[in-house]
Amino acid sequence: MKKINSFILVLAMISTQVMMACGAEKAEEEETMEKSTSKRGGIALYTLREAMGQDPKATLQRVADIGYAYIEAAGYADGKFYGMEPAEFKDYVESIGLTAKSAHMGGVNLENADELIAATKAAGFTYFVIPVPPMGMFTYGPEGLGMKGSPEELVQILNKIGEKCTAAGLKLLYHNHDFEFVPREDGLILTDYILDNTDPAHVNFEIDLYWTVKAGADPIAYFEKYPGRFLAWHLKDMDDQERFAPVGQGSIDFAEILTHQSKAGMVHYFVEQDQTFDGMTPFESVQISHQKIVELGFN
Repeated sequence: MKKINSFILVLAMISTQVMMACGAEKAEEEETMEKSTSKRGGIALYTLREAMGQDPKATLQRVADIGYAYIEAAGYADGKFYGMEPAEFKDYVESIGLTAKSAHMGGVNLENADELIAATKAAGFTYFVIPVPPMGMFTYGPEGLGMKGSPEELVQILNKIGEKCTAAGLKLLYHNHDFEFVPREDGLILTDYILDNTDPAHVNFEIDLYWTVKAGADPIAYFEKYPGRFLAWHLKDMDDQERFAPVGQGSIDFAEILTHQSKAGMVHYFVEQDQTFDGMTPFESVQISHQKIVELGFN
């Protein structure tokens, strides 16, 4: 009986050691998967907004570990980026090997533009992005996204803020959704109107490829018509239900679009996924997207 008990004890010890070894191996595999050796591309932190709201520094470290090289912020409030003073934010981002490239500043208006531009500059950003028509012009609801007010008014605002950005050493970009590509009642296409009536020395585009394709527009045709105006791209794919998806897991032909990078004028791009589905977490989506941009040859 003692021999049997001893044998059982040995088996239990071996089983425990095997389980611990397997657990350690799995943890090592997960860590290796998340820590990429290929540092490239940007990420729109709007994708990770919940995590950034809880622990921005830890979240930024994970972004760096995945292998992203630069970031686009979407969390400015009360003079701070994600609770950090602009200089503190810049210092921390740089300390973990990231670069602050772009900031979405949806709260900008003609009264606070100078303040927001100064903060964006102090945080080390290059691009000051207006993500939707500003100053109360943006509309959204069950009927979708849209704009109230006139295209002329929007262009006047963009030109004025664009001139301020240029004077401060920043570049103003306008970020689109789908409604800017859909003909209005008078037949006007807002994207065309913006590009035709803003000064490229002061105003250009951050084209969101998902929203562009969803509207039925051809991004390549726009690159041909307005060369050099699309300095930044948002990359997110579209699944068979027209929902957001990680890059490479949908129907958008990023490989073909990428061949027109030079014509577009693209300098930087940012992976983004507004929402995730089917149990996928935001971190899993940006991990998958990063692996795909490496495969596709985005630099």
